[in-house]
Amino acid sequence: MNIHEYQAKRLLRDYGVPVSDGRVVLKSDEAKTMAGELGGPLWVVKAQIHAGGRGKGSFKEREAGEKGGVRLTKSVGEAAVEAEKMLGRTLVTHQTGPAGKQVNRVYIEEGSGIERELYLALLVDRQTSRIAFVCSTEGGMDIEEVAASTPEKILSFSIDPATGFSGFHGRRIAFALGLEGKQIRQCEKLVGALYRMFVERDMEMLEINPLIVSDSGDLKCLDAKMGFDSNALYRQTEILGLRDETEEDPKELAASKHDLNYIALDGEIGCMVNGAGLAMATMDIIKLFGSEPANFLDVGGGATTEKVTEAFKIITSDPNVKGILVNIFGGIMRCDVIAEGVVEAVKEVGLKVPLVVRLEGTNVEQGKAIINGSGLDVIAADDLGDAARKIVKAVKG
Repeated sequence: MNIHEYQAKRLLRDYGVPVSDGRVVLKSDEAKTMAGELGGPLWVVKAQIHAGGRGKGSFKEREAGEKGGVRLTKSVGEAAVEAEKMLGRTLVTHQTGPAGKQVNRVYIEEGSGIERELYLALLVDRQTSRIAFVCSTEGGMDIEEVAASTPEKILSFSIDPATGFSGFHGRRIAFALGLEGKQIRQCEKLVGALYRMFVERDMEMLEINPLIVSDSGDLKCLDAKMGFDSNALYRQTEILGLRDETEEDPKELAASKHDLNYIALDGEIGCMVNGAGLAMATMDIIKLFGSEPANFLDVGGGATTEKVTEAFKIITSDPNVKGILVNIFGGIMRCDVIAEGVVEAVKEVGLKVPLVVRLEGTNVEQGKAIINGSGLDVIAADDLGDAARKIVKAVKG
């Protein structure tokens, strides 16, 4: 689960991390009042969406000379005007895709004098199963280009959970970032607070970009992105309360409410599979035969007829889906349950695209009997390769 920048900075402030003072604006008529509560002489107006690249992004129906989703202003009135321009419009960045995301809230923040822009992040290293730090002297909007072109400018190391975090790690980052004097002590304190926050809040990712050295020579977190482990939200009620469902894909949101593992993709063949490994294999073989999957969907081992019905509804709600492949290997999951769910879903929502069903494993004969006796226009498949070949052929005509 992700949260907005202004929410992330509120959490950082709770842990004693230095951030600028700011106000969130939800309605355009609040913008001038909120900006007036800040000191100036500079005000930064930031669109709040769950995507990076806001500074380089652009709004749909762009006005002449209009800047991106992060704007520097020099008065309360100018800040209010820029906030009003952003609210309700769609911002397109390299992370949103061409559809973009609607800006429903804006963050107005006190401006900061910047001497240097740095990069600092914490994440879960999947190779070592440890928390890792990533830092670079090249912070700012072009960090992706730095990673691609000059990876030697990025330092990364993980923390041994047996010994935990120590001041040495903070000093290592400080020296890597070229900090001096009081900045070293500030960095040690900052990094320790971030690590404690990462662990206590069950985070998956915490990115500070840029971490700045201000014109007074102090460290400050100028922007922040946070991602949390969705499996741990049951014990993070405060974090769960920060969830903004308007930022999530409606299909993925519906799937989460029915405990389905669903991720929307850009292809044309909807997939319903049991087991993450089989789901990945199904997506791969669809690509092998010349098409693209429209989603990842694992109905799990304990799926009920109702759950399968909801999964089918989610797949068919995607206008890009031109065909559906149901691929079930019944171990814990029973083929007859899947078959009943598919039949119920088709009866409820209709079937307007080709449907290929491949069943194998527990209660496979009962499942096939249910499908065959349903009267549905279903294409049967014998194995995974046969199923992929048939659905791609049906979709491609």
